[in-house]
Order: sequence, then structure tokens, then C-alpha cells
Amino acid sequence: MIAYEVTSVVEESLAGRFEQYMRETHIPDVLATGCFQSAVFARSSPGRYRTGYIARTQADLDRYLETHTARLRVDFAAHFPKGVSLAREIWVAVQRWEGQARID
Repeated sequence: MIAYEVTSVVEESLAGRFEQYMRETHIPDVLATGCFQSAVFARSSPGRYRTGYIARTQADLDRYLETHTARLRVDFAAHFPKGVSLAREIWVAVQRWEGQARID
């Protein structure tokens, strides 16, 4: 399992519009690429968000990065040309548990 995570710090005046755009447009568009099996959109404090996309394989993530990111980033920048700073990270699962059971 590969997690592609984007942390966003959003100016307070843009927070409501940012949440709406992410929920109604951006995240559905990313999932529509077929490269990810799920996504989670979370807020830790006002103006600080994390979006995590789960890919089954590195090949799925690579396909997303090579084929889809340019178009989606252009659209994002058109909606938020300033006031949002982004940081991206890729995480590779080492081990996974569900409840008390380890999943290999």
C-alpha cells in the first residue's frame, strides 16, 4: 500500500471555499483517474488540512504522477493562485493492522 499525502495550509479567508473545492471537485477528480482506491480529507486545526490518497501499487502512483498531476495542479492553481501552501509526501506501508489482527 502506497499513501500519497498532501498537507495544505490555507489562509483563513479561503478555508470554506477550499473545503468545498476539495470535497466537490478536486478529490473526486483525483479518484476518477483510477489510480487510487480511496482518499481521506482531514483537518487538524483551522486552515491546516491533510489529504491522503491510497494506491494499491507503486505503478498506480507512478501512473498518476506521470499522467494526471499536471492537469490537476493547473486546475487547483486556477482556483487558488495564492493563499494555499502545499507539501507532498509519499509513504510506503511497512505493516498494517486492523483491530488487533495483523494484515500481511
